[in-house]
Amino acid sequence: MLMLMSEPALEFDAKAFLSQLTSSPGVYRMYDADGDLLYVGKARNLKKRVSSYFLRASGNVRIESMVEQIRRIEVSLTHTEDEALVLEATLIKEQNPRYNVMLRDDKSYPYVRITTGQTYPRIGFHRGSKEGGDRYFGPFPSSTAVRETLLTLQKLFKLRPCNDAFFSNRRRPCLQHQIRRCSAPCVKLISEADYTRDINKAVRLLEGRGDELAREIGADMEQAAEALEFERAAKFRDQIAALARVRENRAITGGADEIDVIAAAPHASSSCVVVTSVRDGLNLGHGSFFPKHPVNVGMPELLSSFLAQYYLSRPIPPEILVSEMPEDQEWLEHSLAASAGRKVKVIQPQRGAKQRLLAMAINTAQQALSTKLVEAASMDKRLLELQQALDLERLPQRLECFDISHTMGEQPVASCVVFNGEGPLKSAYRKFNIEGITPGDDYSAIKQAVSRRFARVKAGEVQVPDVLFIDGGKGQLSSALAALSVLDFDGVRVVAIAKGPTRKPGLEQLILPEWDQPLMLPPDSPALHLIQRIRDEAHRFAITGHRARRDKARVTSGLQAIEGLGPARRRSLLKSLGGLQEIKRAGVDDLAKIDGINRRLAERIYAHFH
Repeated sequence: MLMLMSEPALEFDAKAFLSQLTSSPGVYRMYDADGDLLYVGKARNLKKRVSSYFLRASGNVRIESMVEQIRRIEVSLTHTEDEALVLEATLIKEQNPRYNVMLRDDKSYPYVRITTGQTYPRIGFHRGSKEGGDRYFGPFPSSTAVRETLLTLQKLFKLRPCNDAFFSNRRRPCLQHQIRRCSAPCVKLISEADYTRDINKAVRLLEGRGDELAREIGADMEQAAEALEFERAAKFRDQIAALARVRENRAITGGADEIDVIAAAPHASSSCVVVTSVRDGLNLGHGSFFPKHPVNVGMPELLSSFLAQYYLSRPIPPEILVSEMPEDQEWLEHSLAASAGRKVKVIQPQRGAKQRLLAMAINTAQQALSTKLVEAASMDKRLLELQQALDLERLPQRLECFDISHTMGEQPVASCVVFNGEGPLKSAYRKFNIEGITPGDDYSAIKQAVSRRFARVKAGEVQVPDVLFIDGGKGQLSSALAALSVLDFDGVRVVAIAKGPTRKPGLEQLILPEWDQPLMLPPDSPALHLIQRIRDEAHRFAITGHRARRDKARVTSGLQAIEGLGPARRRSLLKSLGGLQEIKRAGVDDLAKIDGINRRLAERIYAHFH
């Protein structure tokens, strides 16, 4: 890949730049006078494509506004047109240009995971990087789709969902066995061979070989019946019936076994794209996306950019149904086919079962967009009310709230949650482990957390909030102000949220340093509802962080005090029994069965906790 760039200038000399531009395929990046990225585009012929921006009026207000801001263009040459399309999608996701459609999809994708190397493999939900030699099926369009699939597999094949520590320490079947969702391999109520067969059947269903699986189970039922193993034959009969019900209830008519249905509901600034995945004729559910895009972007452009970014790291089905044909359809099909290693069709069905399936996806997208717009309108109303209540100069766009959680001073954790115009911004949440203070000193904890957070804000690493909320009263407020004073930081409105004399919801008092009296908003005030929501979220996040820190510290400190129990043996204990509480409950014989724990040490561990 070769990169070319224009020289930065006060005014962009388009004629001079175009005169030396190549006709090769590649990607171009347009920058403004401040060096900010405006737009990333792909081209089969760079000279022809980039020239089109300058040689004639486009009639598109958005494009003409962008062209007026261009001060520099960088060009990356690629060997093929397909490589240009992939590079464009990658750069858009990485650099978030102002005028591009941006798929905001920062979560890792959900999978169904089946462990390997175990006598009785576990089936479960997985999100994140793939590790070891385990088998992964997906990705699925949403976590809900994964959980529904897991529930189906448990009902059909009674596979164990529990973690290894729980599994290895059972003495009797758990509730999952009692409700007929697990065959209780933990207490050997199913043989290894039978469980392995059930795992293999689940794998076949996940691989999309449902018809083959149904025939195989039918053959197993006949063999069991001929051998007069009627209970076993009845089990296979029930599996066949359950499999038929699943396939009947979730079947997608139309003859396609593996397709994605992508429908867009347009809006001036916040369109919704719904992706429904069909595998082996089964509807695996849908995921809703709200890509960031310029005002009034066309649906062909939006869908083209969405498809390129969506399939960067996802399996590509042979057929993709779309609500509107994307730009550069042939180019997109060719690139997706090259990535998938087989032919890929992007079509807009006009009749039949596929059109009905697409219509259902369009209705889903419209409903999701309507819900989001209602929530956004409610959020706008709350922010407007908050602006008026706190006498802010402009509508607040970023709110932060701090809270402290501890147990009698033990392992304090401070939380910082962030809300913007769309609600919670969870990617910006932060937790702070508080150190070096007197146990139970909430004032010092708030001061330390605010100091650490706003040191990063002052360094330009974190955006400045419009309002900083502190869960507490005048003492916590004074501590937060002291932290900001040490940093010589001003320009943010600081508000303490005190619960009031009765501590009842709706009677909160807002304490502002520059106001003589606390502010009490009406119980039905939208601004108060927003403050309560952000305060409760900060409280929840702080408690979650504190409990995790406390439990980890208690486990470590509880075992470290035992003579002869080093790090390796502590890990073995925790892994085998699943936690400190289970270690406390275990008897000497149970402890002595664990690898690395002899009877003498087991007696010492037991004596320590009893």
